[in-house]
Amino acid sequence: MTEYNDYFTPRLHEDFQFNKNQLNEAGLIQLANLYINEGEPYEEQIGEFILDWLDERDFVEVKTSGSTGTPKIIKISKEFMVNSAKATGKFFKLPEQTTALLCLPASYIAGKMMLVRAMVLGWHIDSVQPKSNPIDQVFKRYDFCAMTPFQLDNSLARLHLIKKLIVGGGAVSVPLKRLVQGIPTKIYETYGMTETVTHIAARRINSKKSRKKQLPFKVLNNVTVAQDDRNCLMIKAPMVADETIVTNDVVELVAYKKFFWKGRIDHVINSGGVKIHPEEVEKKLQNIILQRFFVTSLPDDALGEKLILFVEAAFSEEVLQHLKEEIQQSKKLDKFEKPKKIYFVEKFEETHTGKINRLNTLKARLD
Repeated sequence: MTEYNDYFTPRLHEDFQFNKNQLNEAGLIQLANLYINEGEPYEEQIGEFILDWLDERDFVEVKTSGSTGTPKIIKISKEFMVNSAKATGKFFKLPEQTTALLCLPASYIAGKMMLVRAMVLGWHIDSVQPKSNPIDQVFKRYDFCAMTPFQLDNSLARLHLIKKLIVGGGAVSVPLKRLVQGIPTKIYETYGMTETVTHIAARRINSKKSRKKQLPFKVLNNVTVAQDDRNCLMIKAPMVADETIVTNDVVELVAYKKFFWKGRIDHVINSGGVKIHPEEVEKKLQNIILQRFFVTSLPDDALGEKLILFVEAAFSEEVLQHLKEEIQQSKKLDKFEKPKKIYFVEKFEETHTGKINRLNTLKARLD
């Protein structure tokens, strides 16, 4: 197994293969141009990134997802991307000639980094269209793959084809965690963002230990975490970021290398002086509501803010009354965690990466 050192490595490993083809830089550039001129839209994105990776610039321009605000373009050092790739290889024990499947769009950091890992570490990577059920037509076994929670939910029947899977781009729901128990694939939920060049921490969600209790996120090598005076996560990762990154994620530190994610401080609802983390309420509601949903707040004269619930479903008076009864009878929900009003929306607004756009959904419903 290759030793992962800290220095910058060549852009293309000699063992790298793409879609079963052994390619040098000239061959890869030729393939990239073919994809750009004649490929499907997802192949065009792959081609454009390959050319970006092999050009003379020392950075890549990457679009953030827009899950917490307006999408923006940031510059990420290629050296940081190499360091991130090597950290992933070491953490998940993925040496050269690892077989990998790319099923995420190469227009965002997660898809770009799958390609970087393959090129830098010498993986044999294949690409498929990045859709909701990306492995429905896959008949080969792979050592490694990355998916969104939505893709995982739609791939359970064929997940045995993947040995190790990382899941990112959103929290993995409690019902989905239940569904993956007993599956032989080693599945890891990841924590990270574009600014940290994808994940800086991960936790197994379908091991014997995780069946009994939720495990904390464990950070990768050369990463340390702390809390600021808001109890929000601070990330020091000099191999992938020049400065300490201060997040709006409220966490509980277990040790300097482990933490539990509680929710986002900018989502905190102050209702009658009680601070409510929507993500904590949503975890409790996942045992009650099968459809996609989220909780947020509206201004209230008496409480300041009142907790409300949005459910992605057609309105039904019968369903509404049943849901109200289930919520009121729930022993997991505290009094202040029970929504004051429930809205039904047939289709939620989404970000470019398929996450629920809470703000736009709220605006569209109330306008």
